[in-house]
Amino acid sequence: MLDSLAVPEDDIRRACGRIEFPAMGVIEQVWDVDPIPEGEVEASAARAVTDLNFEGVPQGGEVAVGAGSRGIANLPTIVRGVVRGIRERGYDPFIFPAMGSHGGATAAGQRDKLATLGITEEAVGCEIRATMDVVEIGRTPDRDVPVYADAYAVEADAIVLVNRIKPHTDFSGDVESGLSKMLVIGMGKQRGAKMAHDWAVDWSLRNMLPEITERLLEELPVAGGVAIVEDEHDDTTLLEGVPPSEFLDREMELLELAWERMPKLPFDELDVVVVDQLGKDVSGQGMDTNVTGRRHFTINEPEPELPDIRRIYLRGYTAKTGGNAMGMGQADIAHADVLEGLDWSTSLINAITASTVRGVRLPPVVENDRAGLLASLGTIGPVPGEEARVLRVTDTARLKQCYASTPLVEAARERADLRVASEPAPIEFDDEGAFAAPPPDRPSNAHRD
Repeated sequence: MLDSLAVPEDDIRRACGRIEFPAMGVIEQVWDVDPIPEGEVEASAARAVTDLNFEGVPQGGEVAVGAGSRGIANLPTIVRGVVRGIRERGYDPFIFPAMGSHGGATAAGQRDKLATLGITEEAVGCEIRATMDVVEIGRTPDRDVPVYADAYAVEADAIVLVNRIKPHTDFSGDVESGLSKMLVIGMGKQRGAKMAHDWAVDWSLRNMLPEITERLLEELPVAGGVAIVEDEHDDTTLLEGVPPSEFLDREMELLELAWERMPKLPFDELDVVVVDQLGKDVSGQGMDTNVTGRRHFTINEPEPELPDIRRIYLRGYTAKTGGNAMGMGQADIAHADVLEGLDWSTSLINAITASTVRGVRLPPVVENDRAGLLASLGTIGPVPGEEARVLRVTDTARLKQCYASTPLVEAARERADLRVASEPAPIEFDDEGAFAAPPPDRPSNAHRD
C-alpha cells in the first residue's frame, strides 16, 4: 500500500518531458564569529547570576532553576555555572524541568528528558525536583485565561530561568523563544502548554506571551533569567543575566541579536531547495520556518515575505527524530524514504499539541532523487533546468556549506559573505537514482523551537 504512493521516475519523466539538470558547485557562507571559549562558559554563566535580582530572598533560601530546552550548546555547563553562581550568593538552588508537556507529560519523563540533555544531579551539582503539578496563580485581565506555574517553583523563595533567545518557528513578535516563553509555557507544564497552544489559535502567541509574562512577574518571586545567544555555528556567544525589570525589553533586544546570528539561506529568491533531512533535533517544526519562509500551516500567524522558494524537495529524516515528520507539510515533494520512515502517530500527536496539523500533511511522494528533482524543476514555470536557482542543504540548521547551481555560484563570486568552495559540475546519481554526492554540511548542535 505504501509503495503504491511513491510515483515512479518514469511517470515523472513522461509528465515533465526533457529537462536538463543544472550543474552544481559548493558555496560556503563566511561568518564572523566570536564564541565564548569552552573553558570559560561555566564562569561566564556564574557571573551572569550577579545581575539578577534576589532582593527579599533570605540567605539560604531556595532558588528554583528552570531548564529543559533542546539543542542548546554547552547546556549542562551553563546550568552548572548558574547553580554555582547562586550558591556563591548564599542561596540553595534546585533544578526543575521547564519544558511544558515534553517528556510524555510525566514527571519521570521530564527528568529523563533533562538527563538526555546532560542535566543530571551529578552533572550540575544540585537536586532535581520534577512534577507535573501546577498552581493557578491568576488569570489574564481581559480574556480571563488561567495562568499556571510549576508547583515546586511556586514554593521556592526565588525563580531563575535558563534559556536560549532565538526566533520562533510558529510566530513573530517582540519576544519569541526564550525566557518569557519558558516562563509561560515551559514552567506552565502540560496545562500551561495546552492553554497557550489552544489560545494561540485565537489570541496569537505574539500577543499572549508578553501579557502572561507580566502577570507571572507580578505574582511570583522571579529573580530573572540567564539568557543565551548562539552564533551561526551554534556556539555560545553571549551569556547575560536579565533581571525581571528588564525581562521583556531586554529579551526583545537580544532577539534582534539572535536573528542576526542565526544561520540562513544565502539567497532570498530560489527556484528549488533540496533539503536532505528534517527532524525535531533540527527544529521544532522539522524544518525551520525562519529559513524556509513557510509558515502557512500555523493558524493566525502571518507568513514571512522572504525567502521566496518555489519548490522544496525533502529527502528524509535525521536519525534522532524517530519518524516524527512535523514540518513535512512545508515540502512540495518528498522522497519515498520520508513515507517509509514516517511515524504517523507521533507526528499527528505532536501536531495536535502544537495546533499545527497542516504541518504534517504528506506531500506527493516520488521514488528517488532524480524523480524529485525532475518534478521540482518541472513545476517552477518557464525556467530552463540548467538556469534554475537550485540549492541543496543538509537541513535548515546546517547551512555553512551548500550545493549551488551555476547561477548561484556566479552570484556568490560577487559577495564578500560567500566564497566558492568548488566549481559547478554535472549532478551524479547512483544506479537507484539517488544523489551520489553526500550531504553538503557537517553535523551541528542546532535546534530551533
